[in-house]
Amino acid sequence: MIRLILVAGFVILFLILSIPIMFVEWLIGRYNPDLKSRSSLAIVNWAFRGVRFLSGAKVDYIGEENIPADTPVLYIGNHRSFFDVVLTYIRVPRPTGYIAKKSMEKVPLLNIWMRNLHCLFLDRENIKAGMQTILTAIDLMKHGKSICIFPEGTRNKEEGTLLPFHEGSFRIAAKADCPIVPMTINNSAAIFEKQFPRIKKAHVIIEYGKPIYIRELPREQQKKLAPYVQEIILETYNKNKEAI
Repeated sequence: MIRLILVAGFVILFLILSIPIMFVEWLIGRYNPDLKSRSSLAIVNWAFRGVRFLSGAKVDYIGEENIPADTPVLYIGNHRSFFDVVLTYIRVPRPTGYIAKKSMEKVPLLNIWMRNLHCLFLDRENIKAGMQTILTAIDLMKHGKSICIFPEGTRNKEEGTLLPFHEGSFRIAAKADCPIVPMTINNSAAIFEKQFPRIKKAHVIIEYGKPIYIRELPREQQKKLAPYVQEIILETYNKNKEAI
């Protein structure tokens, strides 16, 4: 339980002590939104690195050279753990908005940092609101922000499987004309979910696949993006589980 106490204490202290920084970020955003995006990214990256250190997680990052440096991308990943966001966000090379469930918008202070980082809150029970979230994500990508989404829609608790990917997630890349980067996460649930509520040291592998440019795919494959990307992630997942 010591690691849980350390991580929880660190997060709570960060959120409370960062209140003055939130005000400074708000002021910066009024005059230089791009600077606010970059500074918020740096601050939260620092905090997430602290969480990773306290959790004791060892993470191997593979294929980061596959992430294009000259354009925003849509990260598509499998989802097993609360730590998926922490472990992947600290490696993003540009401001990146994660699409989170609507309930996260109610978490005090954290919701402010999430908005600073262009995160979007998806209400899966409201089709109209969900479509507006997708449109907002497309607009963010057109303005240079990357987007990350876990298209399974929830954390998958079944080892070695993937839940069906929601097709709507892929409209973001298609409409914004930006590449998709498959992001495969192995063993992140071993940090927390497998022995809830304890946090344990774990070896995690995160691999970034080659970017997928939708217009370069055959027309039939463009119509079946979700299963196409899901198969890439599943193959990578099965390959990397042998190294855990």
